[in-house]
Amino acid sequence: MASPTDLAPSAVATPSTRYRYVVLAMLVLTYAFNFLDRQILGILKEPIKHDLGLTDTQLGLMGGLAFAMLYTTLAVPIAWLADRVSRTWIVTLALALWSGFTMLCGAATGFWSLFLSRVGVGFGEAGGVAPAYSLVSDYFPPAQRARALAAYSFGIPLGSALGLVVGGLIAAYVDWRWAFFVVGGAGVLLAPVFKWVVSDPLRGALDGAGGSVPPTVAPTFMTVVRTVLPTPTFWLLAIGAACASVCGYGVAFWLPSFFMRSFGLTLAQTSMYYGLIQFIGGVAGIWLGGAIADRLGKTHRGAYALTPAVCFLVALPIFLLAMNTSHLGWAFVLFLVPTGLNLAWLGPVVTAVQQLAPASMRSTTSALFLLVNNLFGLAVGLWIFGYLSDLLAPTYGAESMRWAIYYGSSFYLLAALLLWLASKRPGRDGVEVAA
Repeated sequence: MASPTDLAPSAVATPSTRYRYVVLAMLVLTYAFNFLDRQILGILKEPIKHDLGLTDTQLGLMGGLAFAMLYTTLAVPIAWLADRVSRTWIVTLALALWSGFTMLCGAATGFWSLFLSRVGVGFGEAGGVAPAYSLVSDYFPPAQRARALAAYSFGIPLGSALGLVVGGLIAAYVDWRWAFFVVGGAGVLLAPVFKWVVSDPLRGALDGAGGSVPPTVAPTFMTVVRTVLPTPTFWLLAIGAACASVCGYGVAFWLPSFFMRSFGLTLAQTSMYYGLIQFIGGVAGIWLGGAIADRLGKTHRGAYALTPAVCFLVALPIFLLAMNTSHLGWAFVLFLVPTGLNLAWLGPVVTAVQQLAPASMRSTTSALFLLVNNLFGLAVGLWIFGYLSDLLAPTYGAESMRWAIYYGSSFYLLAALLLWLASKRPGRDGVEVAA
């Protein structure tokens, strides 16, 4: 086990441009495995449902509640630790842990063994994201931060697409259990490579004259709480993002079932079809959101919240049109647009959250944001669609998932409203950093 000296940050103060992009690439790859292991259950749930005799409600609980229980609660103390010790060690250990539990999912024999393995995946992933947000913010200056955090978020569509394609094809042609074994084993092998490549930068070194100087002693947890939680902007951003995540996580988890049940696609066909939608639409939308917010944010700080609010309002009618299109080709094109726009919030909103506290508090601040976002978005989002599907099945039969998604997509309207309200508070909350 590493000693406290081993865990001390290496304090890379002025990373070269080349190295910071190498670090960003490693963080994207790690985040891709984070989402691959998190979302792979979405494409595997139909064969799992058949083999283990589970209901949609049970599958929703395993995808949401089982994962979110420890993922959301432990992320806060782990992030507090990351504001004091090496963030790269925390991400490394987290990657190895969640990948190992993903492998255990392949050995499940029933609801409870799979449920507990998913709890373990959430336990590991609790240490993966907030420290990474802090690392990105210390490798890239404020004027590039939304784009850098958006690029980091490429791990979401990349990991989701890989989970759909790799998991779906292995399950279709070998077995769903081997899908868990393969993707989990790959993550275990990646962990030591990540630690070897990525070093800790000096906290706050790129914030400029307006940024905070890292204190000798890191602030206490209650200091972070007193700094961040009283600010209305934090709650508008966190709850707005959570409402978006109810739909984002829920739709991503249940659309494969919709394609198989309503479009009649096979498991292999669904994995390729939806995997391409997730990757192409997701990467384009995330980059678009970060680029627009960085451009507009130079003169209007509220743009970091306003950009995704507009994206949600544009995405919702196109999404409903896609749900009512019976032609697979047109459905593919139409689903690309809301898939991208629904992920456009990641770079801008996370950047806005990073601006709410000084550099020494960023990991903990990010974790508090993720606590609200994921506790509601993950735990509720994946469960509610499955629950509504079971509830509506006597009336709509095989089309019950379609109607469950119709009802659940209304959360995007609430997300747009809350983020619009957050955009009206530029400069009122948080710290100022030089561009």
